[in-house]
Amino acid sequence: DMTGSLRAHRVAPRELERGQASVLLTGEQSNSNVRVGDDLLLKLFRRVSVGHNPDIEVLAALSETGSAEIVPLVGWLDSTDDDGVLDLAMLSDFLRTASDGWDLALTSVRDLFAERDLHPDEVGGDFAAESHRLGVTAARLHADLAAALPRDTWSGAQITAVTERMRGRLTAAAEQVPEVAEHTAALAGAFDAMDKLSGGVAVQRVHGDFHLGQTLRTMDGWRVIDFEGEPATPLTERTELDCPLRDVAGMLRSFDYAAQSQWADLLGDHQLAQRAREWAERNRAAFLDGYAEDSGADLTGSAAVLLRAYETDKAVYEAVYEVRNRPTWLPIPLRAISRLAHDTGGAS
Repeated sequence: DMTGSLRAHRVAPRELERGQASVLLTGEQSNSNVRVGDDLLLKLFRRVSVGHNPDIEVLAALSETGSAEIVPLVGWLDSTDDDGVLDLAMLSDFLRTASDGWDLALTSVRDLFAERDLHPDEVGGDFAAESHRLGVTAARLHADLAAALPRDTWSGAQITAVTERMRGRLTAAAEQVPEVAEHTAALAGAFDAMDKLSGGVAVQRVHGDFHLGQTLRTMDGWRVIDFEGEPATPLTERTELDCPLRDVAGMLRSFDYAAQSQWADLLGDHQLAQRAREWAERNRAAFLDGYAEDSGADLTGSAAVLLRAYETDKAVYEAVYEVRNRPTWLPIPLRAISRLAHDTGGAS
């Protein structure tokens, strides 16, 4: 009987030095992260579900194919109970010299605000080139995921099932956030447009929670981390195939947050508000350009419909999150909701 036993798995043979010092890392984290020595990171999952953790599943597949867009997985620990396998922890490389993407973006915004009379393309901290590179990385990551893991094509009925869930989230949000209720009909239009697609939407494994805080800038480019998805979401939903544009929409929302979270402390300064909008627009466009150039994707037509629906769904989720957890940040998704409600075209 193997129930309750602890098992170790390695992605590839590797010599690990015993007795290395370990340090518990602090900060906003949904799991417990421990640096082991100088070059390894041990992540201990705080929420454990029966089944393979998506972070391990995805990183194991991508590490075996040699993807250059991730931090390689070294191995993981699991156990079992009466219901099945429980993934407990994973070990990956620790990139000592990497910089957090969210922190880099905030630095760029602060540099812009310090200049205040200059536009984003006129300051030394312009982030657009990095956003373009990040778009390229996202495209290559999606290509790697499609090659290493299952993929499929949605039928019209499957698209309808997805949009019904989006409408359900919108209805629930309107009950909790009055400002969302004001735009319900217009926002639902984005889901109606997606529902009218006849099918043929390519789907695959995606990141699922893609934003600047899930990226690291290294000496040789961007790396993407944390493929676990939203830990509070059921495991079956986190491993469903989805359109890669869900990740693209998540990053577009992250650029908005990077710009406006800095301005939120300076409400009433209309000049900085304009600079924040310019920064977000410039970096959203640069990211989309990089993504389209490397993937060859045409982000007009049906892709624009999908992108608008996904971004709308994300902004609705954000409004509920902020009203529950960070009320002072609620204006950030509400501005996006107002923009999306009046936008009948693409999301760019």
